[in-house]
Parts: sequence; C-alpha cells; structure tokens
Amino acid sequence: MKIYTRTGDAGETALFGGGRVSKDHHRVAAYGMIDELNATVGVAVGQVADAGIASQLRMVQHDLFALGAILATLPREDGTPHPHVPEMPRARIDEMEVWMDEAETELPPLRQFVLPGGTSGSAALHLARTVCRRAERAVVHLGTLEAIEDDLVPYLNRLSDLLFTLARLDNRRADVPDVTWEK
Repeated sequence: MKIYTRTGDAGETALFGGGRVSKDHHRVAAYGMIDELNATVGVAVGQVADAGIASQLRMVQHDLFALGAILATLPREDGTPHPHVPEMPRARIDEMEVWMDEAETELPPLRQFVLPGGTSGSAALHLARTVCRRAERAVVHLGTLEAIEDDLVPYLNRLSDLLFTLARLDNRRADVPDVTWEK
C-alpha cells in the first residue's frame, strides 16, 4: 500500500467510518490536535529518563490514538457506537488521578508557579501539556457544534494535569529543581 493516495489533493479528507469533509473542518482540527499531542508525548517518552514515567506515557499514547479515531468518526444518527471505533478509555481518567496522587508523595508542595524546564524530559512534558490544553480547547469547541463523547474533555483535562505532574516528577527523580517563576 502506498502512503500517498492523492485523495486529499482538493483539500478534503475522509472520516473514519465514512464521509468526507474539508481539511479545515472543526472535527479535523480536533483530531489533528490529538495527533499532534500524541507526537509530543512520543517526544517526551524519548526524553524522560525514568522507565515508569515512560511506561505511563506509552499507555497515554495508545489512549490518544483511540481518542483520535473517536473524533475522526461522525456519530451515528441513532446514537449507537460505530463497530470499528475503539472505546473511549474512561478508566484511564481515574488511573491518571492515582498516578498523580502517587507522584505527589515524592514531590515537594507547590508554593510557586513552575516554568517549563529542568531536564529535557521535563521540558518535553511541559510542551506536551501545552499542546494538550490546545487540543482540549479544540475538542470543547467541537462539542459546542456537534455531539461528542462525554469523557473526551475530562480525559484531556486530567491528562494535562498528569503531564504537569510528571514534568515535576522527572525533575525530582533526576535531582534537578523545578524552574520557578520569579516575580
């Protein structure tokens, strides 16, 4: 199979499960930002030194691929799930909270604003966090225009918190202080 199809040369793209829309459609923007987020998480996986953090991030990458597939599929008119679309990873929302709670036991209390930086892994995680927030805004916007899965926004909201926490944890485990904002 060739990687290029030429079917998008006129500025349209196919949605998963059927249908075509303009490449600047709000749905395409939302799943495109999820794809960008997944790529930045992949960069972070390559930068973090801690195998436990990397393992959690790899799980998140699989989740994000599922979220992208969900967003790339028009909902069925009768509300039933599309048979070829993966399920929303709802349980991961609670699992991310557990990961953050565990990480907080190693971290000093937050008393100042933290700037992106420290280790290269921490900086990559902060970048992923900002891309996550942008993806979240795109999904929220899509939800104002069309029906979306209930847990998409909570998942992304929790993920941005996790990425922040893991950035601090990567610094801590490398014995590198967080970069704090000086007023």
